[in-house]
Amino acid sequence: MTGRARLLLGLAALALAGGGYAFLANGSAQQAAPAPAAAAPATPVGVGALGRVEPASRIRRLTQPGGMAVTRLDRLLVAEGDRVEHGQLLAEFADAAQKDAAVAQARATVAEAEASLARIRAAGRPTEIEAQRARIAALVAQQELAAREAERSERLVPTGAGAVAAADRNRALAVRLAAELRQAEAELDSLLSSRPEDIALAEARLAAARAAQAKAEADAELSRVRAPFAGTILRVIALPGDQVGNDGLMEIGDLSRMIIVADVYETDLPRLREGARAEIVVPGEPRRFEATVGQIGWTVRRQTQANTDPVAAVDSRTVEVRLLLDEAGSAALRRRSNMQVQVAIRP
Repeated sequence: MTGRARLLLGLAALALAGGGYAFLANGSAQQAAPAPAAAAPATPVGVGALGRVEPASRIRRLTQPGGMAVTRLDRLLVAEGDRVEHGQLLAEFADAAQKDAAVAQARATVAEAEASLARIRAAGRPTEIEAQRARIAALVAQQELAAREAERSERLVPTGAGAVAAADRNRALAVRLAAELRQAEAELDSLLSSRPEDIALAEARLAAARAAQAKAEADAELSRVRAPFAGTILRVIALPGDQVGNDGLMEIGDLSRMIIVADVYETDLPRLREGARAEIVVPGEPRRFEATVGQIGWTVRRQTQANTDPVAAVDSRTVEVRLLLDEAGSAALRRRSNMQVQVAIRP
């Protein structure tokens, strides 16, 4: 390789190493223009959305448990703002008394079936057993006496000292007493021990009675409304004397912990993550409340929050994102369920 070739290769290597030189046609080099600086990384962008205040338990609308049955509301035991416990009775419908009577009747039938089964299992009482044994002893004595009389009458018939009719009567009496004795002994056996088939029949009747009682109690419970969880009565819809319709009876929620439900556009989902911090802007509140993304919804749906922006898409599709408020925010928004707020989720 010639010396000129070695020079060109060396200058090319220097330019590639960052010397910033360009080459001329004659092989000489001059300093090249500085390369443009690399583009700065894009700043992460947060997510803004509209949201609403809601209890963490969600607002539950209670209605008549009976389903399609239309019954008049008889008693309302709570008012708006009352704190209730789980399982507490909230209201009763007009057919509750009738169903309670059916429950009482079913319980009486169960008690009767239990007593019958106990009697069959225990067989006879001691006094009944003793009386039956005394009856058997009397029948044994009568049967022996009748057998002797029948034998004596039959011996006298050939000699002419006894009548044939008398012998027949004594023989029939002996036979009848023997039959009564066998029957009494069988009754004693039933008093001493119960038959398996009798016990099985009594147990089946008891099971049927208990099933009828359970059904009656379930029917009676359908005439009552109980609190599904501990919470606060937020709204009373129906009053005593009303028939509960599609609007339900009342609304209940657990206000001990409030959250924000935000409608985030589907295009903003890639920038969301659980645990991200957020700020909540509440109308009329000078301060902002802190929140954390707790759950990202699983379905995309039409936007539910009203948007007053005239250029906003009318058919926007969003995902529900639930944000957990801190203690201060939860306390401040305790009585503002369904209020619309603005949400700013940090990147």
